[in-house]
Amino acid sequence: MKQLILGGARSGKSRYAEQLAGLSGKRVLYLATATAGDQEMAARIQLHQQQRPSSWQLIEEEICLAKVLFDHDATDHCILVDCLTLWVSNLLCHENPRLLDEQKTALLEILPKLSSDIIFVSNEVGMGIIPTGELNRRFVDESGWLHQALAPLCEKVTFVAAGLPLALK
Repeated sequence: MKQLILGGARSGKSRYAEQLAGLSGKRVLYLATATAGDQEMAARIQLHQQQRPSSWQLIEEEICLAKVLFDHDATDHCILVDCLTLWVSNLLCHENPRLLDEQKTALLEILPKLSSDIIFVSNEVGMGIIPTGELNRRFVDESGWLHQALAPLCEKVTFVAAGLPLALK
């Protein structure tokens, strides 16, 4: 089962994804894409780590998502990827301008071949005003295009608002 869970900041999407992972009955691997670029983000990461069950394996990868998913693929695994928008941000800010397209293509190509349950968490960033600044607009565009490409490959797509899940697919 492949799932995409979308929502705004503080919508409850990560909590919902963690509940699903815990109920999967499988060994949970938490694939974190965040980097602690400042103290506030480091505190957020630490809080997330404290809230997760200690039995869950933590994998930190900010760039090579497809490779890590492939390397840890197993029918008895549930891999929770949190979050895709941080991953897109990491790729957009990388010195290699082609890396985003390369890594996105790798993810979309490998996903149908994987036997693990995979839960993707991502921020829905396209519901507000068009941001100022080229990088900000590109981030919104790339995130939206990734969601549109990923949704058909997932059996379930859920939007979370105010902690309430709404099934889209």
